[in-house]
Amino acid sequence: MDALSLVQAAILLVLGYLVGSVPTSVIVARLTRGPDPRTVGSGRTGGTNAIRALGWGRGLAVGFLDVAKGLLPVLVARWLSAGATVETLVALAAVLGASRSVFLGFSGGRGVASGIGAMLVIDWRVVALALPVFLVVIVATRYVSLGSLLATATAAAVLAGLVALGGAQAVYLLYGIGAALLIWVSHADNIDRLIHGRERKFAIPGLDRR
Repeated sequence: MDALSLVQAAILLVLGYLVGSVPTSVIVARLTRGPDPRTVGSGRTGGTNAIRALGWGRGLAVGFLDVAKGLLPVLVARWLSAGATVETLVALAAVLGASRSVFLGFSGGRGVASGIGAMLVIDWRVVALALPVFLVVIVATRYVSLGSLLATATAAAVLAGLVALGGAQAVYLLYGIGAALLIWVSHADNIDRLIHGRERKFAIPGLDRR
């Protein structure tokens, strides 16, 4: 890699982290005069807590924006033909930014939605196979955290299978495993509550009575 490529890679990494760090739920809350998600529920800024704080409409908008935070930096890296290794590192930077935002004192969400966005660029087939796991687990248990944990583990396993079969570049497996680890670490408190039976359940309109 020549000097120009190194500079480009460094810029893309910083871009990935900064875009991932954008506190979308806090911005949406302020623009719509809603409660700050950091003062509600888990205190996290991801889509799930945004739904609790702002309702389904604004919460889903936050979720889509969070997906874009992971998708766009990796898409830019691909558009610039930066290579699979740089794409992988940019994707990891975006997930790190989503869960450890420089704009929020290195706190944030769990990184799940941004992780999905990055994976859509890296290999959409992984999302197609892991997303049903996420949804089925949530509907069956009402635990978004458990759905996220099992879906990220599924994504890493699917990507490993694609690499083994020659259907994906091996370096992308670094993203699958690295993103899963980052997301699992950000769920440490949820894992503790799941183990001890204290995790918050998520109400689904039409399926749960209020």
